[in-house]
Amino acid sequence: MASLSLYPSLLHRVVPSGQSFQKGYNGCFKFRFWQYGEWTEVQIDDRLPTQNSQLIYLSSTDKDEFWSALLEKAYAKLKGGYNALNLGLPHEAMADMTGGVTEVFTVPPDHRMLGSFLRPLLQKGALINCGNSKGPSEKRNELGILFGHAYSVTGLETVRGKYQDYIGSVELVRIQNPWGNTEWEGPWSDKKGIEWNMVSAEEQQRVQRNQLDDGEFWMSLADFCQNFEIIEVCHLSEDTLSVSTVKKPWKCTSHHGKWIPQQGPPQYNLTLLEEDDDPSDPELTCSFLLALMQKHTRKRGVLSYVALQIYKARSERDFLTPWDLSQLRPVLGTPQDQRRELVFRGRLAPGHYVIIPSTSETSQEGQFLLRVLTEKANKTTAVERPGVDANLIPPPMSPRLAGLPSVNEARDLFVKHCGKSPYCTPLDLYNLLTESIAKGVFAGSEKKLSLEHCKSFVVLMDSQGMGRLDLIEFQALWEKLRKWTGIFMTFDKNKNQTLDYLEIPPALTAAGIQVDEFIVQLISLRYTEPDMTVSFPGFLFLLMKLDYMMRKFQSFDMTGMGVISVNCRQFLHMTMYN
Repeated sequence: MASLSLYPSLLHRVVPSGQSFQKGYNGCFKFRFWQYGEWTEVQIDDRLPTQNSQLIYLSSTDKDEFWSALLEKAYAKLKGGYNALNLGLPHEAMADMTGGVTEVFTVPPDHRMLGSFLRPLLQKGALINCGNSKGPSEKRNELGILFGHAYSVTGLETVRGKYQDYIGSVELVRIQNPWGNTEWEGPWSDKKGIEWNMVSAEEQQRVQRNQLDDGEFWMSLADFCQNFEIIEVCHLSEDTLSVSTVKKPWKCTSHHGKWIPQQGPPQYNLTLLEEDDDPSDPELTCSFLLALMQKHTRKRGVLSYVALQIYKARSERDFLTPWDLSQLRPVLGTPQDQRRELVFRGRLAPGHYVIIPSTSETSQEGQFLLRVLTEKANKTTAVERPGVDANLIPPPMSPRLAGLPSVNEARDLFVKHCGKSPYCTPLDLYNLLTESIAKGVFAGSEKKLSLEHCKSFVVLMDSQGMGRLDLIEFQALWEKLRKWTGIFMTFDKNKNQTLDYLEIPPALTAAGIQVDEFIVQLISLRYTEPDMTVSFPGFLFLLMKLDYMMRKFQSFDMTGMGVISVNCRQFLHMTMYN
């Protein structure tokens, strides 16, 4: 809400003007939220939960101001109650309150990368949050930054100062704490920032510096990288953001689509018309964002694995047949991921391309929203499928065969092997998987399973760094293992419970992971048996490592250029704890 309030046009879309406790008051208030490409109105009464005459949840420092508490109640009604708003990531709510496309990044260790990352985002009017989760929630570090707390990034300026006879400049980032107090207390802070003494009053006025305990403060990019861990970005487009100070908002085209069983995924033709105005880009490419959102996942109770692939097209009406897809390699793509909205950023030369959004649930109908954001105008159209022809209907991507027990059956195994503990350790998982494989179609392959495999399965799904999985993390792991099991069974042509060397690349492609000959050679050296085959447990282990490392790389690839920067600690965590 604090980020939203920075732009009145955004705020008034969510909180319609003309509502008050005076004229026309009848106890009813209306709010609007963005849901799957449309704005949905939510009506509430003004009865707010209190305890001892004080608001229990959100409140304003101004005791006569209630818009934020009423907005919170409307959002709680939309999501199923106040408990549904407890914890979570701000970018999810940002999408619901702006209609924007959201991304989450890891803060780079090199502050020089941070400036070049933030500047174009702020120029495009993006809403940016940041936070640090490396400590007890809402407790301060030694310099005043709260852990587990969301801040807004509101500006980036190069400030010039004079020290004795030396005139220099420093790049500073402006940050807002929505609490309105508890500010940064290090260099360039309002309270202890002696550095401002070297900056003229005119320069301070130019960057609109206010020396007040109002939650707004400045800090250097180097200090930002030391004190924040995560950046959440909400990208806004021209039709969402009508602010004259924003120079280059994204151009956006949207498409509502369906996955229909036995028809293969739909296709969309993307024509990139004109390269970006980026003098630092020697290749003259067009930057873009693709956002694939699954619809009504809460109502359906299903959150599928989805992926995006982009192929070079011959024309703006090109439809790629199964034969075409078997002969072509995507120019860009994502591994399959299980999330409500999959966001992918990339760069391509101007020209014609085909976007294919796919799902692992090929036997179920599903709806989605595909959005394409580009710096310059783009033309995106749904490609009409040619007349019905058996040769044009691709086979199911990865049928769910009964290679492993269902998720419900796995839940019973969790209880059986983990006993009264709410956690699954690597040894528990080893015993559980051994039993599951031995009783199924892969009986005998359990001899190839090792405790080392299970240690990797656990740590790669372990979100808390405890070397164990809770039930939710275990179920997410089991979904992945079942999906990959179906792929293994599809490509194990001779049913000998191994994949031959030539069967490995198409199996990885079916899992949404694109590999070249260099990666295949690495796989053959590291993950195959002496006869150059991959066992069933070995295939699951390989997919788990590839899936994790590619998702981790993408979270660090802030610019979409395929290059990341990590410090020694981050490098050791990625390579040693996997």
